[in-house]
Amino acid sequence: MTSLAFSPCPNDTFIFHALVHGCSSAFGVDFDPPVLADVETLNRLALESKFDVTKLSFHAYGHVLDEYQLLNSGAALGRGCGPLLVSRDGTIDFKRDTIAIPGELTTAAMLLQLFGGGDVLVKVMGFADIMEAVLKGDVDAGVIIHESRFTYEALGLQCVQDLGNWWEEFSGFPIPLGGIVARKSLGPDVIGRIDKAICSSIEYGHANPSESLEYIKANSQEIDSDVVTRHIKLYVNSFSTQLGEEGRGAVDFLLQAGRQNNLF
Repeated sequence: MTSLAFSPCPNDTFIFHALVHGCSSAFGVDFDPPVLADVETLNRLALESKFDVTKLSFHAYGHVLDEYQLLNSGAALGRGCGPLLVSRDGTIDFKRDTIAIPGELTTAAMLLQLFGGGDVLVKVMGFADIMEAVLKGDVDAGVIIHESRFTYEALGLQCVQDLGNWWEEFSGFPIPLGGIVARKSLGPDVIGRIDKAICSSIEYGHANPSESLEYIKANSQEIDSDVVTRHIKLYVNSFSTQLGEEGRGAVDFLLQAGRQNNLF
């Protein structure tokens, strides 16, 4: 049996719904029931080589290149979908302020360090707790991800910097947030079939979007249908079906930037 883990966020549950519910082909791969956990937990478990197939942040991927192979399907990568640095008044002082991040190994944390020039004062917390912490003044600012980008303005927070837009201007590439990796020891044949299975699951989801909604809402921090739909449209795109040359280039550039800034 092949162990599988991904996050409960709408883009991941949309991607894997058909596969884990038997609606699309597994191409002969026998998967264990999936483990769902927040992405930073998955990042940490990837360092321990816990799962055969797992979602992780591309920041974390830079630490496990010897153990895992990046799949062509299932990635969260695109333009206009990066993390947002927010505060109560739309300003920040990198020399003084404490910034909440959704995990040390998230791509969001990596982008903050690159944008801030390193040595940024951070406090790690769950991504779902960051906006409230900023509002209460427990931290001066926060890097928000996932569904939070659709709701922060309604809570009265202001965007200091769209880190995704900054990355696109800096690199010329779309922002690579997270991907699906498979243990190299599975071998090229099995890894190829896993890749096909995930691609097939995505294609089924696009063809039958209403079928996955109950599963998505049951696991999401945000259950508003409009927010869920916007989330999926933003994070599940053509790169999710096939990374392609541009997607691979974006990942390679991010890894190179991480090495140059001693983040791995």
